[in-house]
Amino acid sequence: MFKNLITESTAKSPWLFHINSGSCNGCDIELVAVLTPRYDAERFGFKLAGSPRHADIVVVSGPLTQQSLPRTLRAISQVPEPRCIVTIGSCPQSGNVFKGSYSVMAPLSKYVHVDVAVAGCTPKPEAIMDGLVQATEILKEKRKAWLEAKKNGLKDGPKAETEQEVPAAEDVPASGEEVQQ
Repeated sequence: MFKNLITESTAKSPWLFHINSGSCNGCDIELVAVLTPRYDAERFGFKLAGSPRHADIVVVSGPLTQQSLPRTLRAISQVPEPRCIVTIGSCPQSGNVFKGSYSVMAPLSKYVHVDVAVAGCTPKPEAIMDGLVQATEILKEKRKAWLEAKKNGLKDGPKAETEQEVPAAEDVPASGEEVQQ
């Protein structure tokens, strides 16, 4: 039955769910440009999902504020496995110009495994497309491993050594507190 859920056709059509976690919207504008006819992300099969429960790839932009972090982690936890997490711009990777602010909790990699990081402030649409294509390849490999694990009888599928469980919103530390890993 599980094989019917992940077919060859769905492997070619990754659905993206975008999370803005407090950005200046520069990266969001570039992501929208990727979806326009000029760059035409749909030729690679990318579609936007309206719900994280329907997504394959999570795209995060913004510096992760104290208020947006629990919501971001909750949305990521709703994306079914296997999934890929892509950060766009320097903010979710380091906090960028907002680093050191009382409310910035970046980088996202302190809380979840990030598969692809597209650097830049703001990254060019070509770089975003390249990052999404890389994420698609990673997702294909994760799906193969997932199907193999299902064949071998693993109930929850494989867990990569680098993957972590997404922490619950109430387990997220307050600004300035250290994260236990």
